[in-house]
Amino acid sequence: MENKEGVKVVGFWVSPFVHRVRWALKLKGVEYEYIEEDIFNKSPLIFELNPVYAQVPVLVHDGKPLPESCIILEYIDEAWTNNPLLPQHPPERAQARFWVKFAEEKVFPALRGLLFSEGEIQEERLKLAMDVLQKMEEILRGNTFFGGETIGCLDLVLGYISYVLPVWEEIACFKILDPWKYPSLIAWIHNFLDHEAIKGEYMPSKEEMKTYFQWCRKKFM
Repeated sequence: MENKEGVKVVGFWVSPFVHRVRWALKLKGVEYEYIEEDIFNKSPLIFELNPVYAQVPVLVHDGKPLPESCIILEYIDEAWTNNPLLPQHPPERAQARFWVKFAEEKVFPALRGLLFSEGEIQEERLKLAMDVLQKMEEILRGNTFFGGETIGCLDLVLGYISYVLPVWEEIACFKILDPWKYPSLIAWIHNFLDHEAIKGEYMPSKEEMKTYFQWCRKKFM
């Protein structure tokens, strides 16, 4: 890996927003220092690095902090040009950004909403979540990754589906990852988790995630 002095990531162990940043640095071959932040008992550091939102992740490069995971991904792609995360041609690049925005504003809230609901409300949210996943299924069809044959920015943004969503399904008693409805997405999950940059990077265990998200569901519902 490239030894790049002055690269740090401030994060929280289970945050999918943090993991996408760590995966991107792994894909680029950039070494970094990881600093764990307790998001329920925030340190002065996070208020110093991200005074507007005081949220993780924060990337610190040569002493300059940058918040917001999708912005960080684009920065990483521009700062280290090997293994590009976004297409090089402007029309394709703009299209990729559109789907990243869709994933952030539509897919994640729809899936997360299932964790914090039950009964009729969860059934309504399930229909919405199935609709947005169907769009992801359609744009993925025929490709190994959303980035084509290599992992791209959208793969990283949606990466939590591969390891967090099954835990949410178990905790909140719903089922959405149907191989008959989403064969391309199911294949993508296996391809994503089997990629060297993903399986070679830290990910929390299923039991750790179950304990944490059970607590979250009980606390926030």
